[in-house]
Amino acid sequence: MNSELYLADLEAKPAALAGLADGLRAADPFAGLPEGVRRVLFLGMGSSRYAAGVAALRLRAAGVDAYADYASAAATYPAGPDTLVVPISATGGSRETLDALARYAGGPSYVAAITNVPGSPVTEAADLVVPMNAGEERGGVACRTFQHTLALLLALEARLTGTGRDLPALLTRAAEATRDLLDRRDDWLPLTIELLDGPHGVYTIAPAERLSSAEQSALMFREGPRRAADACEAGDWSHVDVYLTKTLDYRALLFPGSAYDAQAMDWVRERGSTVISVGGEVKDAAAAVRYAHDDDPDVALLTETLVAELVAAYWWNAQ
Repeated sequence: MNSELYLADLEAKPAALAGLADGLRAADPFAGLPEGVRRVLFLGMGSSRYAAGVAALRLRAAGVDAYADYASAAATYPAGPDTLVVPISATGGSRETLDALARYAGGPSYVAAITNVPGSPVTEAADLVVPMNAGEERGGVACRTFQHTLALLLALEARLTGTGRDLPALLTRAAEATRDLLDRRDDWLPLTIELLDGPHGVYTIAPAERLSSAEQSALMFREGPRRAADACEAGDWSHVDVYLTKTLDYRALLFPGSAYDAQAMDWVRERGSTVISVGGEVKDAAAAVRYAHDDDPDVALLTETLVAELVAAYWWNAQ
């Protein structure tokens, strides 16, 4: 792992995302899926599972039986001809994902593997291989691959639900939003770094529909600068994390959009905690980081983790 190369990986996000948009204009990577898919099972670990959790929630909301499981789980849904199994591994070699996939190899379920490394072990048992096309992450941290995984899972959603949405246009807006955050980092990053730099770690909060943003952001603080960090769903926060505001110097990134943001902010206000909102103005937040197209929840899903990623990169470099 290398902090300087990680920062370069982040700076390459807009170009990589624009390239993925061009690829989706040329062809649907999921065109080879069979008809009659009734259930979708995502398998992955870490960032892959974070992205899959949001994808499964979106599919269920559209009426598709979908579930994102830890690949390390001893058991999950059995194989079946109407079950689509989607193993996700940026490197294509995650041990847990390969072990889970072995239960479906050669069985009746159709397997569509998503990976950034064509020809990697995860592709060997796959009926369809969907490349992430994120380029090499030389910093050793999954950042572009996480963003591309989310984008491709939106493409899978469009395929299974027949929504016919213009995904290349969405990815173009997300690339513009990402570029905007990078270009204006001197305006928002120093204050964000200062406000989050406390003695008790960083906390991240997001609505269930974008929980992956909180989970990935917390992971970036742990993986690069090795700081304590934890993620929480916005509504659940008042049941599980609110207690920390009483005893800790509690500092958090809030990705707004939940009906329960205000409930959490009531406690933040009462106990003098520090919250920075990302992508929207929130009453009593210490600061707000805005960016182009941040009023679009799908652009936010694809973009907002860059705030934590950049904070993590600068903390990591400073070490």
